[in-house]
Amino acid sequence: MRTHLRRAATLVAALVLPLTMVTPAHAGPIDDAFAQLLVKQVKGSNVKKHLDAFQAIANANGGNRAAGSPGYDASRDYVADKLRKAGYKVTLNPINFVESWTENSPPLLDRTAPAPKSYVPNTEFFTFEPSPSGDVTAQVQGVDLTLPPTPTPTSTSGCETSDFAGFVAGRIALIQRGTCSFVQKILNASAAGASGVIVFNEGQPGRTDAFPLNIGEWRAGVPMVFASFAVGNELAAPGTSVRLKVDANLQLGTDHNVIAETRFGDPNNVVMVGAHLDSVTEGPGINDNGSGSAAILETALQMKLFPVRHKVRYAFWAAEEIGLLGSDQYVAGLTEAQRERIRLYLNFDMVASPNFAYKLYDGDDSDAVGSPAGPPGSAQIEQRLASFFTSRGLATVGTDFDGRSDYGPFIEVGIPAGGIFTGAEGIKTPEEAALFGGTAGVAYDVCYHQACDTIANVNLTALDVDSDAIADSVARYAFNLGGIPDQAAALTSRSAASVPAVTGAG
Repeated sequence: MRTHLRRAATLVAALVLPLTMVTPAHAGPIDDAFAQLLVKQVKGSNVKKHLDAFQAIANANGGNRAAGSPGYDASRDYVADKLRKAGYKVTLNPINFVESWTENSPPLLDRTAPAPKSYVPNTEFFTFEPSPSGDVTAQVQGVDLTLPPTPTPTSTSGCETSDFAGFVAGRIALIQRGTCSFVQKILNASAAGASGVIVFNEGQPGRTDAFPLNIGEWRAGVPMVFASFAVGNELAAPGTSVRLKVDANLQLGTDHNVIAETRFGDPNNVVMVGAHLDSVTEGPGINDNGSGSAAILETALQMKLFPVRHKVRYAFWAAEEIGLLGSDQYVAGLTEAQRERIRLYLNFDMVASPNFAYKLYDGDDSDAVGSPAGPPGSAQIEQRLASFFTSRGLATVGTDFDGRSDYGPFIEVGIPAGGIFTGAEGIKTPEEAALFGGTAGVAYDVCYHQACDTIANVNLTALDVDSDAIADSVARYAFNLGGIPDQAAALTSRSAASVPAVTGAG
């Protein structure tokens, strides 16, 4: 062990002097040298050892590593201990999540003006779980509504803070479904001073009824419900006032993200690398997302001696599976100056699916599927990752940049992002089977979010290749940010990409 460490230290030291003599604009050979060294040191067999540890943790703690569970706590401690021993500055970043939520009585939604009318709870409207309790009577104010609705979904009601420019604090916000997440709409309403929130369905065929929804969000601090299109359309009439009441018990718990920074590197130019550490309650989550966590952990451990030019910050996110809570609360807690220091974010969620495809987040929207391109720099990250696979003679395909994993909160504030994904519940196409092998017509991961997502569910070939790709991209960005806009440019043009899902990919 000591011999191995001396050899690694000697190799790194041999590269340090040339590094100090090279400017960032001419750092290509140094980038290559460090990338090749880190890829060589990050071995798939060592990544698998971390997965074995996660499996043992799940086995000892009820079969899972879910947020708020002893299995998550043990996973957090395992990662933090490894990183501390490697010399990293480790911070346990607290986040809140819903530990329990119980509705004590049916919600109430009564129109009080212009003509009294009571709407039927759990039929015409439902409480958003986990809404806080509240009882408010106030005038309703529509927010950028599209009435009548267009033939196809187009509503952006409540998606931008500018939608609330004329909103009167203390009124109940009436918001139409569409484009962005329910969470984004509700938090924007709360920030504008709404005393309650009613979101109603958009109005096209298949988008008219109310139904129960768990959005994992409580921070608005006001009662919030989801109503049918018919109800929302009525309440949009001028001069409407309502009484809105939710009676529920909300109990919050605390978990921790694990954040670790390199000792070396410019703190004003941070390369951030993340993977969610929690599993679902149904299983141990060894592919989802022990695989991404293990790969970035081993990358960090092998990188400990590297005199990187840019500070590298590793994040092991809590509570991704219940609404991206770890990454979302982390980003929300950053000051503008702190956000500006993060030059890019790399996300690795499910990198060893048994029926894998090598998928890269479509940062440039070249596939023209689903969400638009990411913030400036995202296209370059996709190209950087693709170039590694090309160098190995391996193909890649795009995956929609839809904010479904922990990169979502980063692109929402204009930070460029990218990453690797090997597939979840989606079905592998014949074209993908021709490129990557495996079985067409079958899910990429048949054990997605199930008890069978064990160590036996992991494809070791994909794990090894993706771990190398991760090491290569992290090492290169740690020394050269070529193609990534500076902080001001990255944040002046916020992406139009929305975060439509409230659970992880993940």
